Order: sequence, then C-alpha cells, then structure tokens
Amino acid sequence: MNFVECHDEPIHIPGYIQSFGYLIGIETTSLTITFFSENIADVFKVERSEDLFGKKLSQFPEVFKTVIDSDIFKDAGFLSKRENETYFDKIVINDKQYHFSVFRANDYIFLEFEAVIENPLKRITNKYDNFYIIDNEQGIWDQLLNTIFNIINYDRIMVYKFMNDGSGKVISEKTNSHLESYLGLHYPEHDIPRQARELYKKKRKRIFSNVHTEPVRILSREERNIDLTFAACRAMSPIHGQYIKNSGASSSFSISIIIDDQLWGLVTCQNSEPKHIDLEDRVQAGIFTVLASNAYSSFKSKKELEYRIDLNERLSALKSEFLEYGTLFDSLDFNKSQLRLMPKADGLAIISDNDIVTDGATPDREIINKIVGWAYENTSDNVFISNRFLKDYGKELGLNSDAAGIIIYFIERSKKEILIWFRKEFDEHISWAGNPEKKVNTFSKNGEEMTTVSPRESFKVFIENIKGKSKRWSSKNQIAVHLIRDLIFETSHKQYITIKKLNDQLKKVNEELDSFSYTISHDLGTPLTVMKLNAQMLLNSLGDIDEKDKNKIKSIIGEIDNMAEMMQNVLQLSRAKHSEIKLETIETNQTIQKITENAKIMYDSRKSMVVIKECPEVLADKTMLHQVFLNIINNAVKYSSDQEQPIIEIEGTEAGDKIIYRIKDNGIGIPEENKHKMFKIFNRMDNAKKFKGNGVGLSIVHRIMNRLGGNVDYESTKDGTCFILTFQKPKFVKL
Repeated sequence: MNFVECHDEPIHIPGYIQSFGYLIGIETTSLTITFFSENIADVFKVERSEDLFGKKLSQFPEVFKTVIDSDIFKDAGFLSKRENETYFDKIVINDKQYHFSVFRANDYIFLEFEAVIENPLKRITNKYDNFYIIDNEQGIWDQLLNTIFNIINYDRIMVYKFMNDGSGKVISEKTNSHLESYLGLHYPEHDIPRQARELYKKKRKRIFSNVHTEPVRILSREERNIDLTFAACRAMSPIHGQYIKNSGASSSFSISIIIDDQLWGLVTCQNSEPKHIDLEDRVQAGIFTVLASNAYSSFKSKKELEYRIDLNERLSALKSEFLEYGTLFDSLDFNKSQLRLMPKADGLAIISDNDIVTDGATPDREIINKIVGWAYENTSDNVFISNRFLKDYGKELGLNSDAAGIIIYFIERSKKEILIWFRKEFDEHISWAGNPEKKVNTFSKNGEEMTTVSPRESFKVFIENIKGKSKRWSSKNQIAVHLIRDLIFETSHKQYITIKKLNDQLKKVNEELDSFSYTISHDLGTPLTVMKLNAQMLLNSLGDIDEKDKNKIKSIIGEIDNMAEMMQNVLQLSRAKHSEIKLETIETNQTIQKITENAKIMYDSRKSMVVIKECPEVLADKTMLHQVFLNIINNAVKYSSDQEQPIIEIEGTEAGDKIIYRIKDNGIGIPEENKHKMFKIFNRMDNAKKFKGNGVGLSIVHRIMNRLGGNVDYESTKDGTCFILTFQKPKFVKL
C-alpha cells in the first residue's frame, strides 16, 4: 500500500485528458506522432489509430488536411519560438468546427482540439473594462466577477486570496440560487497543495468540465510519462474531482491572479451541473482577470505612494526633532509616542545597552530583556517580524497578551541599540469552509491500493478560535519601520558629522590652550621671579616700618608664589596630556614614603600619622606615577591637617589583572553636590577654600591615570575621603 500526501501527488503527469478534448503529440526532431488521446479517432477518421505512431501528419493528407492547411501550420513559426507559448486557430473537421491550439514543450509539439460552443447569450461590452476608474480593492474584484459571470454564467464565481500562512479566503463572490455562498470563508493550505500552485503559475486557466465523466487515456510509445502541464484538456486529480463533488458542484473553472509575478489568488468558478466553457470564453475571462489584476496592482501602488508621502511628511517633522538632541537615545525617547504609532503598534520599547524606556502597552523590563536575549540568539537579520510571537514563544519567555505580535529592529547589534514594537493579542475567529483537519482515505489505482488524504465531505461553516496572535503587520506597517530605520541612519549620520566637527574644533582649541599654557608658564616665569626678588629686597631695605605696610609687601610675595605654583601646575597638566610615556614595572614603597614625609613638612602637619601597608608593584611611567601619588597624598595630608589626630592610610591590593591603591584620610570630606566637578580644572570645594590650592592637582591625576590605562575614583563622607587608584598589573615580576 502506498501513501500519497497532497503535496506529493504528480498532478502534471496524469496519463489522461478530459473527455471534451483531443490531443496529438509530435516529436520536434522527426515531426512524427509519438502519442495521442484514445478518443482521437472520434474526430479524425482513421481505420486504426495505432497506425499513427511514428508517422507524420503529411502521411495522412486527407485525414489531417484542415490541420495542415491551417494558418498555424502554414507558418510553422511555433517551432522556433519560445516553449509553452500557445497559438490558436479555428478549423473545420468533418463539417464540425473545432478550436485548434498548438504549443511546444519538452521536445514535443502538442496539438489540442475541442469543439466550438456557440453562446448566443454572451454579452461583452467595453463597460466591463473600466477597472481602472474604481478606487477601492473590493470594487475591482466585484467588477471582475460581474464581468466573468456574463461570459461563463456559472452558478458560483469567487475571488480566492492566498493568505500569508498558505491558507485561502473568499474575499468576493457572485452566486445564483443554485449553490450556497462561501463569501468570507477560509480554506486550509492543503486544499490547494504546493505543486498545484506551481501549475497555476504556469497554466493560468484550468477547466474541469464534468467531474462525473471518465478521463480519456493517452496512448504513447514513450516510456516516460507525458508532462501535460500546459495542456488545456489535462485530466484532473481524482482527489480534486472528489473535492468538487463534495462541494456540490459538477464543473469548475479557475483563472490565476498574478500580482508582482506571484500567485496572489484565483478566480474560482463552480457550476452545479456539468458545463463546458468555450475556449474563446475562457480566453476572454483570462484577459479580464489580467486587466483586473493590473488595476489592483496599480491601485495598491497608488495607495502605497500616498501612504509613503504622508509618512514622509511626518518623518520630516520628526527629523528636525531628532537633530535637537545630542544622542540617538534621547531623540528616540523624546519622540517615542510618534514612533510607536507609525506602524500602529500598541507598545514600544527603546533599548540602549542597559537603559530601557517604553511607551504604551509593553511587557515589564524583565520580559523585555528576555526577548532581547532571544533575539540575539535566534535572529540574524536586522528586522524580525511576527504576529504570532505569543503563540510560538509565550511559554518559553513568559509572555503575556501584550506581546502577541512583535517587530524587533536592531539599530546596532554591537551596542545593544534596539527598538521593539508590540501588539496585543487579537481574539480572532476564523470561519472555515468545513473542518480543515485532513482525513485519510484508501482507493484503488491501476490495481494498486493507495492511501491518500481525502477531501472533506462537508463544507459547513466550522468556527475556529485562534489564540496567541495579534493583528497581522501589514506591508504599510513594515514600510513605516523601514522608513524609521532610514530616519535613524540619516540623523545618526548627521549627528556623527556634527559631533566630529565639534571634536575637531575642540581638538584645535585644546591644542591652542596647551600651547598657550606652555607659553604663559614658561615666559612669565622670569618676570615673576624678578618681581618676587624686588619685593623681598624692598621688604629687607625698609628697616623698621609699619607692620601694616610689611604685611602688604608679604601679601604681594605670597600672591607671586601662588601665581608661580598655578603656572607650574598648568604646565604639568599640559605635559600629562602630551608627554611620551614609558610603561615599566615600578616599585612604589620608597616613592610613597618620601612623598608623605615631604607633605608633612610642607603642610606643617608633623602630627599626621601615615600608615603605609602593602605596596605592590604597578605598570606605569615613573615620572607620571610620582605626579599621581604626589597630588593625592599631598591632598590627604593637607585636608586632614586641621584634625586633632590626622590619620592617612595607604594600601595596595591585587584584583585580577589590576593593582588597586587606596589612599584614605580622615579630613574634611567631599560634599555630594561637588561630585560632578571633582576632576575639572580650577574647581575647588566650598569647604576647602581655607586651604591653599588652585584646583589643578586632581585634573592632572585624572589625565595621567587615563593615559596609563587606569582609573581614578573616590569614596567620601563627612568623616573623610578615600581615593581609589586602579593601575595595570605588571605581566612579569622583577627579579
């Protein structure tokens, strides 16, 4: 027993044709007859049809006279033109008129014949060609069905649209009283299996005149099966025949609706009684279907253009808003409501590294982070779209109804910059034409028992409640997301250019300031020294003068010292930025001890207790390292010198590939409101103004530590401050 799945049935090589047609196959090289339908003798009077094998038509001049004399055969141009292109003619055979069709495919010339059927009721006028003046989708398809109804007069004609999941839906219908309505009903994907869809793309008009008649066998001397894909009289699949019978019809006619080179849908026609449609009428119906398809495509393009124009106007307004902010995240945050509504989403999450802002109905932060992790592991494209995210991943990610539909857009994967749009669950009820579940049936074919999927017996409306899905993201919604992406690219580029210009300007200003600092510090050194010497000489030469005047001169000398120290610090700051550095393994203990002893003398704080614990080696530049410890230890001694018992603790520890030094004092502490300006030049705390200083030392430390590949930070309370210096750990220990 063999099992045949619907998608596997070889419907293009049935070995039979329908009884309304007659078929002859001629081999293209020898032009001899290779196969023909068993009923060919009903049209052409030959004594024995087997005598046709291996012969040319010209060897039977009386039998095939009208065929040989037809315009098609006189020209014989079809032999040199592309395959599968059909040529039509009308000929008379034995006083009866037939449609004569010829096409070339797979090394054969196919000659098809079918009797002409006159239709005195057929009415075709130019009013049926007015598809392009209709300004709505439904109107186009309704007009098409009205037109075709007047051509073929079947009981039920429908426009059947293929949905994204492969199922179909009847979106337009015209019926009479003979058959029930199927308007709005859905059909499962296996009703029209994959190989049938491929045939609909190749052969765009298919007629099944009478499902109750037996098909006509093809007689052939070929071992291989004859491919009848492009034959109008090709016999239908038994499964398809039973499907039509179960629907209450006896005849069917289908025309492919092709949009943008894709099978968009079908015009499907059914009649309760057997009824053949004349070839000319089928061609007419096909022409009108093409006109309607083009009109629909034009209508959709027009609407899409109008939508894009409207969207671009809104994006232009957004663009100016975006450029007002310094960072992309700020721009997205400020405009999040508009960004959410453009693709008609219920919620939006903006993720930038560990920052998340939301708008509308979204999952909580923990779930959003799970979705981001899932997206990194399971997607490779920058845009992921699903209207069934809850159904597919709800249990895995712990989703709720707010995340039934989702669009994930990676702005920059490496920086974790992501936009996620959400749609709520949509309580959808689908009306199927009968229960869509497959049924298995057994039948006999050529003496062999076959098991196959059986078409459903009832087309009674079957309601299915669909959970876990949102409304489908339309092409317009996707266009909106792609335009938002383009906007982000454009504004990010403009922000990058602006920032680059500002950085270039800042670099130039910094270079000028460094040059100015060096020049001032160097060139003013000598005049200041002269001024100080003159002031000291003046003080010594005046002898016994008023104490008030002495203090004035001492004040001048003190201010000269302050100015000299400030210029020296500014020069050190400039050098810390530009001096070449030589990283080496350096012992710190002796340097720290020497600096602490000098600091106690400098700030007249001999009572300061300095506790020096472990001092591990660091990777640094010797000169710059001295500057770092000098500034930090001097500050610790200075700002704790007013305490009854000043205590400074210095300790270094290993932490992985880093060495961390902590210099802790019990001094005045750093107010929280001063935290943001601690490492800025010339900034001093309010509670430190009674201590001598100019606010340059910590700026020097900050700059040096950055250049050494380390970091400086601090912790502070009202009871003191601890500065934390992080250095690189030496790779090799000195012997």
